[in-house]
Amino acid sequence: MLRDQVDGQREVLGEGETVRQVLEDVATRYPALRANLFEQGDLSPFVNVYVGRDDVRTLEGLETPVGGSSVILLPAMAGGR
Repeated sequence: MLRDQVDGQREVLGEGETVRQVLEDVATRYPALRANLFEQGDLSPFVNVYVGRDDVRTLEGLETPVGGSSVILLPAMAGGR
């Protein structure tokens, strides 16, 4: 669902030492992505962000160190009855 904002790419590279820095770097290059990532300066509730296998909300949020790990973005899905 986020691929439309990054020119259809499955994977993009971002630079930074923390999740915030990586996401800011990517959002600078793909401005349409920013609204999906941030809400009032914090992580949007409609996107899940993982460093490796860990949800950053259970770590240090946007200040979670990346340490060379992959940062994975997954849009939140809802639905059903």
